[in-house]
Amino acid sequence: MNDFEGMVPERGIFKNATVVFLQGNYRLCGGIPELCLHSCKSKGSTRKRSLILKIVIPPTVGLVGVLLMIYFLYCSRFRTRTKVPSLGIAGNTFQKVSYQSLRQATGGFSEANLIGVGGFGLVYKGILDQGGQVVAVKVLNLEFRGASKSFLADCKALKSMKHRNLVKVLTACSSIDYHGNDFKALVYEFLVNGSLDKWLHLKENEDAANADSRHLSLRQRLDIAIDVASALDYIHNHCPEPIVHCDLKPSNILLDNEMTAHVGDFGLAKIFPKAIVNSSQFHDMSSSLGIRGSAGYAAPEYGMGNEVSTSGDVYSYGILLLELFTGKRPTDDLFSDQLSLHNFVKMALPEQIEGIADPALFKQRERAVASSSGPIILYHSSSSGQRTLECLISVLKVGIACSEELPRDRMAINDVVAQLHVIRNLHFGG
Repeated sequence: MNDFEGMVPERGIFKNATVVFLQGNYRLCGGIPELCLHSCKSKGSTRKRSLILKIVIPPTVGLVGVLLMIYFLYCSRFRTRTKVPSLGIAGNTFQKVSYQSLRQATGGFSEANLIGVGGFGLVYKGILDQGGQVVAVKVLNLEFRGASKSFLADCKALKSMKHRNLVKVLTACSSIDYHGNDFKALVYEFLVNGSLDKWLHLKENEDAANADSRHLSLRQRLDIAIDVASALDYIHNHCPEPIVHCDLKPSNILLDNEMTAHVGDFGLAKIFPKAIVNSSQFHDMSSSLGIRGSAGYAAPEYGMGNEVSTSGDVYSYGILLLELFTGKRPTDDLFSDQLSLHNFVKMALPEQIEGIADPALFKQRERAVASSSGPIILYHSSSSGQRTLECLISVLKVGIACSEELPRDRMAINDVVAQLHVIRNLHFGG
């Protein structure tokens, strides 16, 4: 009971527990097991443990800190990549969609749902789980050079536009797929009648009988021409900032259930501040952009490194207009360096119009005449047929004026809209 402290020896007298009495000395430790004392903490092991802690803890804390920093940076980058670009138009709220929801909507991006192939990716038909809405999903192939820029250009252009003859964008998705790869897609309203290209040209090995059901009448073609011109007039002259489409062609024009035309695919579009459109800065800025557009439709000045401009869109529109009424692509084997679609039509007007116009227009007229109760009248001799020829001549003259080689010789797009309206009113009564 004398309050001793320290280690009890295990030798000598202390080896015999029956002669050692240690009661009341609670700070003693060690000794033989029979004494039932707690073990002692040696100073050497304490110093060793302290040294180990000094060596191990600081690097461990530092490593954990670095790992936490990497984790937060990754999370920050992930949030940035999955953020849906701001596509808001005043009064509209765009729903957010994920990679998973688009994958489900398109059946895993199934080939059975593939409805189009573009310069930067593929277009699928899909059904969103939010309300079962049918949509067109444009998935960009980011391995293509310029695909990411195309996505941003589409977003930037579409968020500032709202017109009945433009394809309506519903939302966008910028995320990662299940393999950790970047994923970008645009979601559009689905237009049931597909692209204008499908209505003008037979696909390889396509059944001719099936193609007959897709022929466009003269009135439908004229309506489509006015729709497209109206869309161009809007983006050139009535948007907050003028937009040059740069890739106008039949495959980028989609038709709804009423055969109303909608211009889409603004992946190559260029937006210009209004303040510099008519200044020398506009030309200096544009000249470095290089060739834009598709072969046969791109303005010739683009091939020489000249500036991107609204007149380049007018040229593309002129070629499209000629294709719409002749049924011939500007890249047809018939055309070479010596003969273009523009010259082909220009040389034929007005006397040889029947030789260059789309034969489908005449077949439709022949079927209509043959089904009538009266005597069959030759197409070219009927008064109705003559009015059709006059309509074709008038429209093709507009196409020629739009596709002149020099930009200064081309019609302004607002004049094109006005002229086509006059032609429609004259031949179809509005």
